[in-house]
Amino acid sequence: MNRKTLVLPAVVGLLAPALAACGGSDSGSDGDAIGVGTTDRFIATKDAPAPLDPAYAYDVGTWNVLRQTVQTLMVQPRGDGEPVPEAAQSCGFTDTGNERYACKLRADLKFSNGDPITAADVKFSIDRARAIKADSGVFALLSTVDTVETQGDNEVIFHLKTADATFPYKLSTPVAGIVNPDNYEKNKLREGFQIDGSGPYTLEVEEKNDELVRAVFTKNPHYKGALTVNNEEVDMVSYKDAEAMGDALDKGDIDMMTRSMTPEQIDKLSAASDGDVDLVEMPGLEIRYLAFNTDAPTVKDKAVRQAMAQIVNRSELISKVYGSQAEPLYSLVPASITGHSNAFFNKYGDPSVTKAKALLTAADITTPVKLTLHYTTDHYGAATKREFEQLQQQLNDSGLFDVSIEGTPWDTFVPAERNGEYDVFGMGWFPDFPDADSFVAPFLDKDNFLKSPYANSEIRNSLIPESRREADRLGAADSLNRIQDIVAEDVPMLPLWQGKQYVAARDDVTGVAYALNSSSTLQLWELGRGVSG
Repeated sequence: MNRKTLVLPAVVGLLAPALAACGGSDSGSDGDAIGVGTTDRFIATKDAPAPLDPAYAYDVGTWNVLRQTVQTLMVQPRGDGEPVPEAAQSCGFTDTGNERYACKLRADLKFSNGDPITAADVKFSIDRARAIKADSGVFALLSTVDTVETQGDNEVIFHLKTADATFPYKLSTPVAGIVNPDNYEKNKLREGFQIDGSGPYTLEVEEKNDELVRAVFTKNPHYKGALTVNNEEVDMVSYKDAEAMGDALDKGDIDMMTRSMTPEQIDKLSAASDGDVDLVEMPGLEIRYLAFNTDAPTVKDKAVRQAMAQIVNRSELISKVYGSQAEPLYSLVPASITGHSNAFFNKYGDPSVTKAKALLTAADITTPVKLTLHYTTDHYGAATKREFEQLQQQLNDSGLFDVSIEGTPWDTFVPAERNGEYDVFGMGWFPDFPDADSFVAPFLDKDNFLKSPYANSEIRNSLIPESRREADRLGAADSLNRIQDIVAEDVPMLPLWQGKQYVAARDDVTGVAYALNSSSTLQLWELGRGVSG
């Protein structure tokens, strides 16, 4: 059989899996724990002592743990699309202005310890995240909330400051997860790796030197929600690198590996014509970009940032590092998302050293401009170093820049970035939900997660609010296109590429095509056991 399964979108921007791994998607589980590997690291540090608190967590790895364990009122459905009720029985706007949103809870909801869940617990959880205002910036997802009201034990009403058609999506993110007030203090983060929620699984962890190295997800007997759990237990192991994860799959220590595989591993699995491991390729919305501290002297003049935008050759970068596994990106909003435009290509066209030199000359910038590009060594995969070596070479070969690169582990990279220690740094982004707002507001709105000093009043005060008023997202296109044009002009961020996503699994594991949605949400409940073949 062909060892590569391609999952194609049926509608632009939506993931609609067509095939699962061998064995079919309805076989269920035989009770054996399913082993899953990841290179995501989960570390409790002085700067980030509460990595799994829903009021703090804001990266794809920690969110993928929380999505298995902490229930939200809404959830993104199996094949993507608009969110559907999860802990809620029903939710919806109750006014024509999209400013009042009401949810009724399912009957007999319980936390994993058996405690009943009431509307007061939902209010507590949302108000807690808003009040703590963790430096991760995740609370900004709830920025349009004015007050949270309860009516009886099973109804929650959100009064919004301004219209927000994306609010149902935001209620599907872990920051809106329902937590037990007995286990979470109102004004303090919960340190360590313990989680108490009402999601499809309970969690037991194995720690070593303040790092979570193994997470055991066990089916929650008290769970009531929209999801069907097809297994009794999933054992997720964090590996130091993709090679170690691949070796574990080869040995049978795990049944599936997720992010981040190397391009070489993906190519090898894609080309294989036999064996018992399937590679599943899915559309993805992951993007990579350079971010600028626009207050830093080296890049404060936008001519420097524009010159970099004029020089970087995305196609060459991708071909030399990622091959067919990524595509050039010319906007913060990726292709396939409603509201996308090629703003950077429209402004800069093909790479041109001549045009870049003219930009710097007109701004009286002395060349070569000396810069350091910072990247993280252990969060986005082993290819990141090669990516930055290519960026360094492209910029230096222009003669207009003198660039060095520096790699740092994620647990020290993040606080340094947030403290403004980096002038230019590389980041990736997995959307909070599949809408253009999730590629705009987290970078450009007030309380943005990058702590960026860049602020554009038109974007913040007019364009983002305008875009959120449009329930029909096509109606937001004009506002979104204007935002993207401003970003291309000012270059607070420089988009580089958007990537596909891959899962490799043994052919007796079912539901693999649904293991990730387009937002890279890990959906462990979809996995089951079938028959290898």
